[in-house]
Amino acid sequence: MGSNNKWVDVCSRDDLQPNSGVCALVEDQQVAIFYMLEDETVFAINNYDPFGKVNVLSRGLIGDIQGEPMVSSPLYKQHFSLRTGLCVEDKMVKVNTYGVRITGNRVEVNLYNNTPWGEAK
Repeated sequence: MGSNNKWVDVCSRDDLQPNSGVCALVEDQQVAIFYMLEDETVFAINNYDPFGKVNVLSRGLIGDIQGEPMVSSPLYKQHFSLRTGLCVEDKMVKVNTYGVRITGNRVEVNLYNNTPWGEAK
C-alpha cells in the first residue's frame, strides 16, 4: 500500500463531541478532530496554533463564515478553514489538514490524505 492509504485508528465515534473538537496523537502529530453534527461531517487539522505557538486548536470554537466551516483559535481568535487550513485573517498562514473517516464505529485519520469524512458522500 502507498503512504496515502495509511489510515490510523484513533478513537471511537462516541469519543467525538458534537460541534466541538478533540485531540488525538497520530504518528507523533497532534491532530484536532472536529465533528459537525448538523451535516455529520468530520474534519481533521493540525492542533498547532501558528500564532499562539501551542497545540490548542482542538479547544477552539467551531462554526462557519459564509458557509465555510471554521475553527476559531482559543488564544488570539484567528479563524482557520476546516477544509483547507487557511487562516481567514492572514492568507499566508495555513495549518495542515488531514483525511478522516468513520469505519463502523471507529474514527480513522490519514496524515497523507486530506478528505474530510462526509465530504465525499
